[in-house]
Amino acid sequence: MLEPKHIREDMEVVSADGAHVGTVDGVKHDRIKLKKKDSGHPSVEGGSHEGHHHYLSIGLVAGVEGDTVRLSVTSANVANFLEEKDED
Repeated sequence: MLEPKHIREDMEVVSADGAHVGTVDGVKHDRIKLKKKDSGHPSVEGGSHEGHHHYLSIGLVAGVEGDTVRLSVTSANVANFLEEKDED
C-alpha cells in the first residue's frame, strides 16, 4: 500500500491515461491537496471551479514514478472524484 510520505509537494498528478490533473500542494490525512493554480485546468471539471484547492483521495493513486503521481482513474472520470472542501 502506498504511504502518504511517498507523495511530496510539487509532484505532478496525472490520470491513468497520462493527462495532467494537477500539482501536489501537500498531503493532509488521506487526501492529496492540489495547488490552486491547477483548479482551472480543463481536466478539473472543465475548468469551471477556479480559485480554490481541490483534493483527491490517496486511494486513487495507482503509483508514484519519480516526480509523478499516477492515478487509477482516467481524465474523463477524474472530476467525479475531486473534493473541494477541506475537512479536518
